[in-house]
Amino acid sequence: MFECNYNVINMIIHTGIDRMENRTARLTILIDPRKKALFEEICASQDLTPSQVVRKLIRQYLIDHADGRPLPEWLLAAGAPRK
Repeated sequence: MFECNYNVINMIIHTGIDRMENRTARLTILIDPRKKALFEEICASQDLTPSQVVRKLIRQYLIDHADGRPLPEWLLAAGAPRK
Protein backbone atom coordinates (compact mmCIF):
# COMPACT_ATOMS: atom_id res chain seq x y z
CA MET A 1 0.00 0.00 0.00
CA PHE A 2 2.77 2.46 0.91
CA GLU A 3 4.65 1.60 -2.30
CA CYS A 4 1.58 2.41 -4.41
CA ASN A 5 1.00 5.76 -2.68
CA TYR A 6 4.65 6.71 -3.12
CA ASN A 7 4.51 5.98 -6.85
CA VAL A 8 1.40 8.12 -7.29
CA ILE A 9 3.02 11.04 -5.43
CA ASN A 10 6.26 10.59 -7.37
CA MET A 11 4.38 10.59 -10.69
CA ILE A 12 2.53 13.81 -9.79
CA ILE A 13 5.75 15.57 -8.81
CA HIS A 14 7.60 14.53 -11.98
CA THR A 15 4.65 15.49 -14.20
CA GLY A 16 4.59 18.97 -12.68
CA ILE A 17 8.32 19.39 -13.14
CA ASP A 18 8.18 18.23 -16.76
CA ARG A 19 5.50 20.77 -17.60
CA MET A 20 7.44 23.55 -15.92
CA GLU A 21 10.71 22.71 -17.69
CA ASN A 22 9.05 22.72 -21.11
CA ARG A 23 8.46 26.43 -20.67
CA THR A 24 11.84 27.43 -19.25
CA ALA A 25 15.50 26.52 -19.50
CA ARG A 26 17.95 26.53 -16.63
CA LEU A 27 21.19 28.53 -16.78
CA THR A 28 23.78 27.67 -14.16
CA ILE A 29 26.63 30.09 -13.53
CA LEU A 30 29.57 30.20 -11.16
CA ILE A 31 30.02 33.47 -9.32
CA ASP A 32 32.15 34.71 -6.46
CA PRO A 33 30.16 34.23 -3.22
CA ARG A 34 30.71 37.85 -2.17
CA LYS A 35 29.34 39.16 -5.47
CA LYS A 36 26.39 36.78 -5.21
CA ALA A 37 25.55 37.97 -1.71
CA LEU A 38 25.75 41.63 -2.73
CA PHE A 39 23.71 40.95 -5.89
CA GLU A 40 20.99 39.22 -3.88
CA GLU A 41 20.96 42.03 -1.32
CA ILE A 42 20.55 44.72 -4.00
CA CYS A 43 17.87 42.70 -5.83
CA ALA A 44 15.93 42.31 -2.58
CA SER A 45 16.20 46.03 -1.85
CA GLN A 46 14.50 46.67 -5.21
CA ASP A 47 11.86 43.98 -4.56
CA LEU A 48 13.20 41.90 -7.46
CA THR A 49 14.39 38.32 -7.61
CA PRO A 50 17.87 37.59 -8.94
CA SER A 51 16.22 35.64 -11.78
CA GLN A 52 14.17 38.67 -12.83
CA VAL A 53 17.28 40.83 -12.96
CA VAL A 54 19.32 38.24 -14.88
CA ARG A 55 16.52 37.78 -17.43
CA LYS A 56 16.37 41.57 -17.93
CA LEU A 57 20.17 41.76 -18.32
CA ILE A 58 20.18 38.93 -20.88
CA ARG A 59 17.31 40.48 -22.84
CA GLN A 60 19.13 43.83 -22.99
CA TYR A 61 22.42 42.13 -23.94
CA LEU A 62 20.70 40.35 -26.84
CA ILE A 63 19.25 43.63 -28.09
CA ASP A 64 22.51 45.54 -27.70
CA HIS A 65 24.64 42.89 -29.40
CA ALA A 66 22.36 41.55 -32.14
CA ASP A 67 24.71 43.01 -34.81
CA GLY A 68 22.01 43.31 -37.42
CA ARG A 69 20.33 39.99 -36.68
CA PRO A 70 16.57 40.25 -36.86
CA LEU A 71 15.16 40.01 -33.36
CA PRO A 72 11.85 38.31 -32.63
CA GLU A 73 8.95 40.53 -31.69
CA TRP A 74 8.45 38.66 -28.40
CA LEU A 75 11.92 39.77 -27.33
CA LEU A 76 11.36 43.38 -28.23
CA ALA A 77 7.86 43.43 -26.72
CA ALA A 78 9.15 42.15 -23.37
CA GLY A 79 9.69 45.67 -22.08
CA ALA A 80 13.26 46.16 -23.19
CA PRO A 81 14.06 49.54 -24.71
CA ARG A 82 14.71 49.38 -28.43
CA LYS A 83 18.05 50.46 -29.75
